Amino acid sequence: MAGVLEGFGIIAFVILAGYVLGVSGVLGPDARRVLSRFVFFAASPCLLFTVLATADTKVLISPLLLVSAGSAIVVVVISLLVSRLVWHRTGAQSMVTAFASGYVNANNIGLPVAIYVLGSAAYPAPVILLQLLVYAPAGLVVLEHSRGGGSVLRTVLLSFRNPLLLGSLLGTVVALAHVQLPAPVLEPFRLIGGAAVPLMLMGFGMSLHGQRVLEPGSGRRDVALATALKLVGMPLAAWVLGGPLLHLDPRTLHAAVTLAALPTAQNVLVYASRYDRSVLVARDAVLLTTLGSLPVVLVVSLLLSPG
Repeated sequence: MAGVLEGFGIIAFVILAGYVLGVSGVLGPDARRVLSRFVFFAASPCLLFTVLATADTKVLISPLLLVSAGSAIVVVVISLLVSRLVWHRTGAQSMVTAFASGYVNANNIGLPVAIYVLGSAAYPAPVILLQLLVYAPAGLVVLEHSRGGGSVLRTVLLSFRNPLLLGSLLGTVVALAHVQLPAPVLEPFRLIGGAAVPLMLMGFGMSLHGQRVLEPGSGRRDVALATALKLVGMPLAAWVLGGPLLHLDPRTLHAAVTLAALPTAQNVLVYASRYDRSVLVARDAVLLTTLGSLPVVLVVSLLLSPG
């Protein structure tokens, strides 16, 4: 348990450092955007490539992936039913709320949590791959359709331009092919990828400066639904699937529930902004779930950590 608390302390300190930099403005007005783009286009793809290329294939294809997919489906279905049938939201509005309910931040927050709490950066990799290959294209088809443009095939093909997906796919191919890359080839990717975790956390800390949450007209009910499903519903669904139903070993169950308790991915805000659909709902859900996920993950670790 001391390791868990130490891990959260490290994460919190780096986030705080980013917040202080954001408040001070010492890095200039474009600092967060530049950091975000560097992490998205360079550091994170390199990190995912090295993690997946050297990962045990049993982690890439494991019951953990089944639990992650199943728990996401449960909360997404609940969100869609409430949004469409009870509140009569449009398809695009319902899709954004569903994204906010079940699309986890397995990259910016998930990788640091996996490293410092679960002990391995390989745990979020299958989830990232599943979301980029399946969840994102499916949701983007709905959002694209809402503005009357773009075929299903075109939308799916465009998702393969995502650098996170490319890094994940290349690393997965290397791992499944059991290719041992020479150190001089792998080390440059490892060095660039090493910048991803601290910059992710500092960039998030900078993003907290100046936020106003739950403004009038921002879709408070939708935000509350997404936040509750993300922080409570999804971890509970993962525990039911991984524990009583699949009887995962304690370490894998702890990892599965921890991943389910991660906050809403910032990608959701990117998608909502891209199609101008429920932008405030996405923004507030990302912020609230990010702030709430750390205590939730800590409780999960207290209850389920094997050592």
